[in-house]
Amino acid sequence: MILQPCSAQPISSSFLVPHLRKSFHSCCDCCFKKRENFSCNDLEKYYCNESRLGSSKIRALETGYGQLNTERAFGSSTKSKYDNLIWPSSSDEVPFWKKEFPSLNISSNGHANILQDSDLMHIAHITAEMAPIAKVGGLGDVVTGLARACLTRGHKVDVFLPFYECINKQHIQDLALVVTYNSFHDEDWIPVNVYRGLVSGIPVMFVEPTNHFFKGQFVYGGSYNELEAYLFFSRACLEWMQVTGTQPDIIHVHEWQTGGLPLLYWDMYHHLSLKKPRIVMTIHNMEHYGECRKEQLSKCGLDGSTYATEEKAVDDRTIGHNPERLSLLKGGIVYSNSVVTVSPTYLKETLCSGWLSGTLLRYRDKYFGVLNGIDTTIWNPATDVFLPAKFDANKIEGKKICKLYVQKGLGLASEGPQQVPDKVPLVVCITRLVAQKGLHLIANAIKYVDRLGGQMVVLGKASDARVEREFEGLANEELSHMLYAAADMVLVPSIYEPCGLAQMIGMRYGAVPVVRKTGGLADTVFDMDDDSQPELANGFVFEGIDEGSLNSTLDRAFSYYQQKADEWGDIVKKVMQTDNSWNNTAGKYIDIYNSVRVKEY
Repeated sequence: MILQPCSAQPISSSFLVPHLRKSFHSCCDCCFKKRENFSCNDLEKYYCNESRLGSSKIRALETGYGQLNTERAFGSSTKSKYDNLIWPSSSDEVPFWKKEFPSLNISSNGHANILQDSDLMHIAHITAEMAPIAKVGGLGDVVTGLARACLTRGHKVDVFLPFYECINKQHIQDLALVVTYNSFHDEDWIPVNVYRGLVSGIPVMFVEPTNHFFKGQFVYGGSYNELEAYLFFSRACLEWMQVTGTQPDIIHVHEWQTGGLPLLYWDMYHHLSLKKPRIVMTIHNMEHYGECRKEQLSKCGLDGSTYATEEKAVDDRTIGHNPERLSLLKGGIVYSNSVVTVSPTYLKETLCSGWLSGTLLRYRDKYFGVLNGIDTTIWNPATDVFLPAKFDANKIEGKKICKLYVQKGLGLASEGPQQVPDKVPLVVCITRLVAQKGLHLIANAIKYVDRLGGQMVVLGKASDARVEREFEGLANEELSHMLYAAADMVLVPSIYEPCGLAQMIGMRYGAVPVVRKTGGLADTVFDMDDDSQPELANGFVFEGIDEGSLNSTLDRAFSYYQQKADEWGDIVKKVMQTDNSWNNTAGKYIDIYNSVRVKEY
């Protein structure tokens, strides 16, 4: 089954395709027709107009049911506190993931207690995204998670974010204008309004230029020049610090969008009044580099020609070309005091290959790999408001309820007695449908899981640029929580993956990860059959990019699930007890901050 933005056009596939009907607001259907010749290209074709989708913005495409096995009774839990649970059906008018559930939380001690740091500092994040108000990808989750973790440890944290016109102000508490000042752009000084508010308890400074920058319905893809807008934003943040006399210990920039800030700081504002701050840069994905013409950089007040050298910010791919271009990402690497990427293995990969490897090798001493974390408050199956039943590692019965609930809602479970087909593994893949994520492997898995007698659900978003703009910011929050809770396995077959959150979230919800060995996946998932480190074993790993490598790994995973029930239960408990929280990650960032900060000023 594939759940995703969709096209009204018929799609050739080897799975069962629903045609539009009224159920689920024309988003999910129980009338299916067999199609042939499904390919990975089809995964990229599903898109639709938001107005066609109504409130759910999802359509379900059905794969083979598999042979439901009902030999094992579901258990007594449905005869107790879940007696009044109304089970869904694929023909329901309201999508099952849109329903509300009673608050029946279970006791859960969670993970380790949060440490309180003694040597506190002021940290300012300069970012293009922040969850949940301006989230397009994982960057927004990282900023929010890291900021909250550092706040919890006692530090002062501010997040600086463009005040996008599309931001839903209902998510902001105590929003108020705090200052108006001018910032430079293209030989002119533009008035800027800065508002302060709280988002998820985190102080946020919203930077609002009075020109056309950041106007539009979406975070990205407006009618303005994005690169020039983010250069303006970077300078406006530094200008605010100078105007208000604010000197944070650390200015933490993220991705190419704020890669120009270190250049502005060291070559301009450090010579004015900002002496204390030091710069840390996090690179979340090396594929996005901020290609910049020299005249564009000059619009923020810097001399673009000064940075057009191999030692500074010239884009190495354009050396010898006419004209040569700059890279904001490279400039940020060169001018930051410390550079972080989002996993130790991705760090090694970027040092060995890629157009920035030479620059990173030159600055290896200040380059670190730190795994992202997940917000274990939001992602907590013991308290998750989106689940029909709650559970934790010691009280796992609720996970079976969630699995059956999803199966019934998607038409994967037979009607009648409330039983879970325990020998039918449910595999879930939640991803963007882009080449990086292993589209050909996902397409293969849909067919192979069915061949093995299992069930598979894919929740994805198409890669077409129009679709990215169409669905930007539309989070299928309820459905993703429910699918993780229902899954026996979470599949992450990425060709490359700087960090990856799906495998960590899946583990938090008791879904055993099946992953390709790359980037952060290699740092978080360790194969059950690897005798060299049995104490770490927590999933199933393959290395190739071919279908055969994935198929043999699925064979092993299914064999464990169906033939080694006790061992499988141990794996589930083990992955649920793994601490992938932001607290661990924040501690490593604090160490990096302390290594570059100026303690006496």
